[in-house]
Amino acid sequence: MKVTTAGRKVALKQSFIDRAQERLAKLDKFFSEDASAQVTVTVEKDWQTVEVTVRDKGFVARAEKDAPAMEDALESAVDVITKQIIKNRKRLETRLYKPAFEDFAPVAEEENFAIVREKHFYVRPITVEEAILEMNLIGHAFYLFRNVDTDELNVVYRRKNGSYGLLIPKD
Repeated sequence: MKVTTAGRKVALKQSFIDRAQERLAKLDKFFSEDASAQVTVTVEKDWQTVEVTVRDKGFVARAEKDAPAMEDALESAVDVITKQIIKNRKRLETRLYKPAFEDFAPVAEEENFAIVREKHFYVRPITVEEAILEMNLIGHAFYLFRNVDTDELNVVYRRKNGSYGLLIPKD
């Protein structure tokens, strides 16, 4: 697995980079050789946030953890990704490396993803700022809209830290 590290507002020490590669190497058995992992560390005041994203064959696993020390946040984020993979192992077996999942004991019946409600609505062209305003007005954590500038469907969402994100489709 190819591991890429980046620091925002911080220069990463080689010992942290080595630790990240060591921890993520344990996930190699689940993924192909083409898999890639991105580790991003952001430092803000007394908190350090580590975001780990693993990509392989269209599969994406992501975890973001905060802690006073970036090493602790890294450990927590990798643990979350490992749990995600193990929990969803039945669904992932067909997409990822099958023999890696044979080591784990069977878990309780997998949860079903039942649709309990459908909502139909018109998607009108608006700006990103208008979409954020609409999202805040209706009290949702995300909002689907057609971007007036690109004429594509986009999603704005509220992040855990209170900032906003924008999802843009990519071919």
